[in-house]
Amino acid sequence: MSAPAQAPDLGRPDAAWHDGPYAAALRTGHGPLFLRRADGWLLPLDVERWCARPDPADHTVLARCDRGPVLDIGCGPGRLVAELAALGRPALGIDVSPAAVSRTVLSGGSALCRSVFDPLPREGSWGTALLMDGNIGIGGDPETLLGRTAALLAPNGTVIAETAPVDIDERVQVHMTDSSAHATGPLFPWARVGPRALRGYARRCGLSTTATWTSQGRTFTELTRGR
Repeated sequence: MSAPAQAPDLGRPDAAWHDGPYAAALRTGHGPLFLRRADGWLLPLDVERWCARPDPADHTVLARCDRGPVLDIGCGPGRLVAELAALGRPALGIDVSPAAVSRTVLSGGSALCRSVFDPLPREGSWGTALLMDGNIGIGGDPETLLGRTAALLAPNGTVIAETAPVDIDERVQVHMTDSSAHATGPLFPWARVGPRALRGYARRCGLSTTATWTSQGRTFTELTRGR
């Protein structure tokens, strides 16, 4: 068995998610919360949606989680893991945030406080891996992330990734902040990709695109690992 992929050499974002604005937002169930670039650009994070029950767009993803056990990478407060558990489907969430893991477990899901680049249970046998809510940005290197995710899958397993709705491919350094006025917390790498860029990264990781769809203004791509 090959060794797990190493996290990209851009610094790990764990500290930004452990405490501070992110943990506070999960405890209260609402923002405001942003990723802030050095030039002042802000990416709003939809904490209220993450902490609510799955919406119709989420259900288009859940309907495709039918190839075996599901790994939700960066599960956040665990709405998808909890829903899968309620449906009787085996699922595990992983997140570097203790607050996220705690909220997932309280909501009825199973979760571990781990990075996707840490050793994980059932490596090479997950039926579906989820990269939702912009989590294709984890580590700031989508190709490394997809390569690691592909290695976690069983043959013919799938990745369902939520992308930006427009064609974009950028890697940035950001702060987590609860205010538009100033940055707080450590700087860490992040990425945003659209469907076209995702397909290119996926091909290089041995993943083929099997579906792309949009629901409620959100865009999703299903990728399948070949044997």
